[in-house]
Amino acid sequence: MEFDLPLIWFGIIIFATLMYIVMDGFDLGIGILFPFIHDEDDRDIMVNTVAPVWDGNETWLVLGGASLLGAFPLAYAIVLEALTIPLLIMLLALIFRGVAFEFRFKSGAEAKPFWDKAFMFGSITATFSQGVVLGAFISGISVSEQQFSGGSFDWLTPFSLFCGFGLMLAYALLGATWLVKKCQGELKTTMQQLGRALTLCLLMTIGLVSLWTPFVQPNIALRWFSLPNLFYFAPVPILVLACGWALMKSLRRDDNYQPFLLTLCLVFLGFSGLGVSIWPHIIPPNISLWQAAAPDSSLSFMLVGALMIIPLILVYTFWSYYVFRGKVTKDAGYH
Repeated sequence: MEFDLPLIWFGIIIFATLMYIVMDGFDLGIGILFPFIHDEDDRDIMVNTVAPVWDGNETWLVLGGASLLGAFPLAYAIVLEALTIPLLIMLLALIFRGVAFEFRFKSGAEAKPFWDKAFMFGSITATFSQGVVLGAFISGISVSEQQFSGGSFDWLTPFSLFCGFGLMLAYALLGATWLVKKCQGELKTTMQQLGRALTLCLLMTIGLVSLWTPFVQPNIALRWFSLPNLFYFAPVPILVLACGWALMKSLRRDDNYQPFLLTLCLVFLGFSGLGVSIWPHIIPPNISLWQAAAPDSSLSFMLVGALMIIPLILVYTFWSYYVFRGKVTKDAGYH
C-alpha cells in the first residue's frame, strides 16, 4: 500500500499548528488581558493558572517549524525569506515574554510591575506578529521560479495588520474563557464580562476578514462563492454564528467548561475556513504541497521519528493538564 507522504506531513503540520494555537493561545491571551486587571493578587492567579503547563505549550511551535523544514524545505525557505521581519519579532517577543514570566515570580515588589509590563508587551507583540504572518500568508507570497520574488515589506499591508488585531482578540477570548474555567469569585465574573465583549468583537472581526479576503486573493473568492462550493461551505459561517451565540449564553451562566470549549470550536472553525481557502497550496497562490515536498525517502525516514515523538508529547500534555485540572486560588493552590 502506498501512502501520500506529503499529505500525511501536511496533516502533521496542520495538527501541530492547531495545537499551538489552542494551547499557547490562551496563555498569550492572559498576557493580553493584563491591562484590564490591576489587582496584584488577581494577576498572580492569572499567571498561576498556566505556570505548570506553559513551557510545554510552545513545543508544538517547535514541532511545526521543524516539520515544515524537513518535509517542505522549499516552503520553509520561501516563508522564512518573505516573512523574516515579523517572524523575528515574534521570536524575540516570545523570548522576552518567557524571561518576564519567570522573573516576575522572583522579583521584589519594586521590580514586579516592570516584569508585568514586559509579560504584557511580549504577549501582545508575539500575538500581533503571528496574526500579521497569517494575514500575509493568506494574501499570497510572490514566487518566481521557486524563489521568493517579492520585497522585504510585502507583508506590511492593511489586511495583514488587521489580521494581527483579529488574532489578539481570538487569543484574548481564549485567555478569558480559560480563566473562567480556572478561577473563582470576582476575577471569574470579570472574565465573563470581558468574554462577552470579546466574543462580539471577534465575531465582527471574523465577518470583516471573511468579506475582505476575497478582494485580497481572487482565487479564494472563486473557491468560496462559485457553485456548488457555495452550498458545501455555507455551514462554516452558520456554525460560527451558532457557536458565538452559544458562547454568549454560556458566559451569562455560571458554566466553567462550556465557554472555553465553545471558544475552541470558534478557533477550529476559523482554522478550517483558512484550510478551505488555500487548499491545496502550501504557499498560496501557486505552490502546492506536492510541489514543495521533500523526496519520499526523506519523508519516510522522518515519519518514523514523528510517530514515536508525537504520542509522547500528547501523553505528557494530557497528563500535565490532568494533574493541574483544578481551580486556582490566591495561594497558588489547586483544588
